[in-house]
Amino acid sequence: MDVAVLTVGDELLSGDTTNTNAAWLGRQLTERGATVRRSVVVPDEVDVIAETVGDLSDAHDAVVVTGGLGPTHDDVTMEGVAAAFDREMVEHPDAVTWFQEHDSYDHQKLTEGTTHLPRGARMIPNDEGVAPGAVVENVYVLPGVPAEMEAMFERVAAEFGGTRTYTEVVYTDEPESALLERFEELRERFDVGVGSYPGNGVRVKIQHEDAARAEEAAEWLRERVELQDECREPAQR
Repeated sequence: MDVAVLTVGDELLSGDTTNTNAAWLGRQLTERGATVRRSVVVPDEVDVIAETVGDLSDAHDAVVVTGGLGPTHDDVTMEGVAAAFDREMVEHPDAVTWFQEHDSYDHQKLTEGTTHLPRGARMIPNDEGVAPGAVVENVYVLPGVPAEMEAMFERVAAEFGGTRTYTEVVYTDEPESALLERFEELRERFDVGVGSYPGNGVRVKIQHEDAARAEEAAEWLRERVELQDECREPAQR
């Protein structure tokens, strides 16, 4: 399952806010076997959101959008998603029912438009906040507040999947440039994915659909590199 992540917000582009949502979603989707093909950030502009959502929707199995939901003037994400599919924003009966049935909200006092979603959308309740999310065709629209986004994603997480991979990590003190030939042999011998990330030494990430193959490849590499002191991560799904 190929997925794109779209985060919306002027504050992300200006650097005022760190885009932790994209990283969190990337990890969650990958753990479920989905493949994140693109991660895009756009401003709080209806036309830009609409164009980007349309392009990503056509090119991917699913799109996860986060940010720009709520009552303020720059919360225009839902409007942009509606425009991407040429749909009107209308009062959604499930959203109305949700607020009527939850004692913490007074439906009559909600900001105008809170219960409005693109026509025909599937409403996703917001367990940690107010503004509801929605699923429009293959686009999932979530809030930008991390606690709200994470709780809402859990409601739809089962809809994302694919072939899971297992990960082994090898830490070495050798420079990355000195490891290239061994990486190539590693790929040829074990048919694994190999990623290298320089920092305090080099972190080598080895992935395969079979846990035993990933571990075997990691052990092969550990025997052929200068290891850091007892640095090893367990296999992950």
